[in-house]
This record gives sequence, structure tokens and C-alpha cells, in this order.
Amino acid sequence: MQTIGGLTNYVDVAQMVLYAFWLFFAGLIIYLRMEDKREGYPLLSETADGRIVPMESFPNPPSPKTFQLRNGETYTAPPGNDEGRDIAVKRSTPSLGSPFVPTGDPMKDGVGPASYAMRADEPDMTFSGELKIVPLRVATDHWIEPNDPDPRGMTVVGADDVAVGTVTDLWVDRTEPIVRYIEVALGGKGGRTVLVPMLFADIVTARKEVKVDALPSSYFAGIPGIKSANEITVREEDRISGYFGGGRMYATKTRAEPLL
Repeated sequence: MQTIGGLTNYVDVAQMVLYAFWLFFAGLIIYLRMEDKREGYPLLSETADGRIVPMESFPNPPSPKTFQLRNGETYTAPPGNDEGRDIAVKRSTPSLGSPFVPTGDPMKDGVGPASYAMRADEPDMTFSGELKIVPLRVATDHWIEPNDPDPRGMTVVGADDVAVGTVTDLWVDRTEPIVRYIEVALGGKGGRTVLVPMLFADIVTARKEVKVDALPSSYFAGIPGIKSANEITVREEDRISGYFGGGRMYATKTRAEPLL
């Protein structure tokens, strides 16, 4: 005798749940791939004859969405922000897929490891509305742990062991207990003050100096500056970090050459 409504007698429920999960997961993957195409798409591909062809692939980018920013402005993506920069590179060979090589000064042109994104030219803020990264002369409620070395007053030397200036202050992140930048007053004429990312600096307590292996002494004068003496924008942060990152490869000819 058949039982009316006995669904489990005719359908494997576990199998149906598995199929439903597969459909859900496939939909989730497609949705996430659409959302990650809000910025940076369509991909611009160069053909062998030099034409620039946009490539989107499956799935297509999502419909535009407008985001309300904290400062009251709006941001719509796609299309997002077009940097509108010419990239100073060329192919090392005519073949498609060959690596690009700089055509000018890669440290200033922002290519390769020296590249940076054109983020907002505004400072990063804390949730309470304060400047996030500031020097200790502004963040008076922060200090250096007495058991840690204080680099203020130490001499800064480049990769060639030539002194370039003196540490005058430290820039701290108010949201995390970490020093982000070392403020350096360069020697010689001009009296420029530049910021060195802490991750590129090595404090040598025994010699009372700060060693920066990323840049030889001649490159410190070219470190990108900041508009304000007591604040730094996120774009300025990226430019400074890109300059030091580029120094790892482009500061000397031997760094850009193969090991073998």
C-alpha cells in the first residue's frame, strides 16, 4: 500500500540537501566574483598590435552601487576612481607576456615594487574622529617604553653607511601600540624633514644609529614629502612606502640583476 505524502519513500532527502548546498555555493561564488569586480575592472589587455582591449569575462561586473562615506561624500563603484596615470614602462621584448621594464626613473615614476595606489589625499582617522598617525609631539599621551631603545637623536645612515640626518621624532599609530614612521631631519642645505617607515629601519643601539638598507644616502633627498608637519594622508603613506619598496630593487644596479 502506498502512503500519500510519504516524500521520504521516493526521494533521498540527504541527496536533495546536498544538491541544494551545491546550488547555494555556486551562487555564492558567482556573487563574490561579481562583487570583487566593483573596482579594477574591466581588465585592460594589450594585444600584439598595441591595441588596448577591455576584458571582463564571466560573470559581468555588478550594477553600480553608491557608498556613503564617513566624511559625507559618496563613492560609486563601478566605475570607481580612474587614476588616469601613464605608466612609464615598456615590454622588454615584443612578445606578449614578456616582463615590463621602466622607461624613466622607476623610483619617481612609481612602477614595479615602487608602485602605489592613488588613494584619497586625506589623513586616516580613528573611530573617534582623531588623526590616526601623528608624531609624538602631537600624541602627548603616548611615549616610548623605558626598556626599549629611543631612536630620537640618533644618526640615520643609508645602505652605503653614509650619514644622512638625525631622528627628530617618531610617528605613532593611535589605534595600535606601534611606531609607523621615523621623522628624519636631513643634513646639508635645504633642511628637509622626511619620514622613514619603521619597517625599513634597523635601530643599532650600540652605535646610536638607525640603519636604512633600502636606500643609499643619495636617495634620501628624493623621499616624497608630506603637506602638513603633523599629519600624513593615506596617499602620502603609499607613496613613501612605495619609494622605499622600490629602493629594494632599483636603488642600485646590482639589486635589479639576477642572482646567477
